[in-house]
Amino acid sequence: MRMFADRCIPLFLLTLLMTLGTVQSVSAQTQPQVWLTDLDGAVGPASADHIQRTLDRAAENNVGLLVLRMNTPGGLDSSMRNIVSAILESPVPVATWVAPSGARAASAGTYITAASHIAAMAPATNIGSSTPVSLGGTGGSGESASASEQKAVNDAIAYLQGLQELRGRNTEWAQQTVANAANLTASDALAQQVIDLIASDADELLQAINGRVVETASGALTLNTDAASVTLVESDWRHDFLNVITNPNIAYILLMIGIYGLILEFYSPGLGLPGITGIICLLVGAYALQMLPISYAGLALMVVGIGLIAFEVVSPSFGVFGLGGLAAFVLGSVMLMDTDSAAWQISLPLIAAVAVATGGLVMLVLGAALKAHRQAVVTGDPAMMQMTAVALEDFDERGHVHVSGETWMARTRSPVRKGDRLRIHQIDGLVLHVDHEQ
Repeated sequence: MRMFADRCIPLFLLTLLMTLGTVQSVSAQTQPQVWLTDLDGAVGPASADHIQRTLDRAAENNVGLLVLRMNTPGGLDSSMRNIVSAILESPVPVATWVAPSGARAASAGTYITAASHIAAMAPATNIGSSTPVSLGGTGGSGESASASEQKAVNDAIAYLQGLQELRGRNTEWAQQTVANAANLTASDALAQQVIDLIASDADELLQAINGRVVETASGALTLNTDAASVTLVESDWRHDFLNVITNPNIAYILLMIGIYGLILEFYSPGLGLPGITGIICLLVGAYALQMLPISYAGLALMVVGIGLIAFEVVSPSFGVFGLGGLAAFVLGSVMLMDTDSAAWQISLPLIAAVAVATGGLVMLVLGAALKAHRQAVVTGDPAMMQMTAVALEDFDERGHVHVSGETWMARTRSPVRKGDRLRIHQIDGLVLHVDHEQ
């Protein structure tokens, strides 16, 4: 009996340890995953691309919740709508958390918060000021401009009310924040049911939402955030690259480098580097511009202006085309961005600097054209009389010489040795009369 116990007890302990290990392994595998990423700064193409790709990756990895920590003054309407659509279509629930303290969810940030499954704010933050900044370039005045603005405002109100209604939050406040640019502090937003909760840090947020039921694109889902593993998802090189080139000033500079690189290559063929650099910068600049709200009228004016300047460089017209092109170019640059948002405007000092540089190029070409115009025209025989011939052989009276890449028959009154430099003093048909240079 004792021998049986000695054998069974170790076997029992081994089985118990294996069972505990399996339970711990299953527990580790079923531990809920929470991803946290930041939206810090203006909402633009780069941030929209980052959030969309993060949501796609979260769905592929069966993430239980994506926390969007946000601090934004607003941004582009198109980028904001792309983010809202991505949240509404995602099977992964999104908790937008306006944080840290001192942060804000203004303008576009308000719509993103409203679209999220969980809307939270940190203490000492604010939300609101959702009046549309860009009204689509009304371009009119009086009643027509007022009607266009009212359409944009009504559209924004209905859009925000729809998002608030979808998430079961206060729809009446949408009218105030869009029409009157109303703002709310975190405590007021919670009291008016504009948000769901206030959380000072990520742990408090996860504890507060644990067990809540949210409606995602794939159906109802109960949040399990108790003891969840939080992973910070940082921006990658693609986001950083897009963030740089979609800066309107950077896109504008790339476009100018590309255009002037190609002009230089056409003006002095064979250099190679200006042409290659120009093509690369032009393509990258064009890619950036197509993601930004540009005015095609402004872009057309810039193209016409650059075309006239290029024509002036290739075929000088004493400034007529160059100055006209410069005027069209500057006007198109000012009109290029089709938005009233200050964050997405091209800097006026930058436009002025490029205009001055372009004007300097026009003046340089104009000066060269005037100088050439004042000089006497020298072609044919008169031009030959100013050249120097080099003897290709020894000869006393007649022999061959080399002039401007060509071989000519030459006549001389004194002996010539191969390599002598000779002055042309007369041209008789295809025969050059030469003498030694003095």
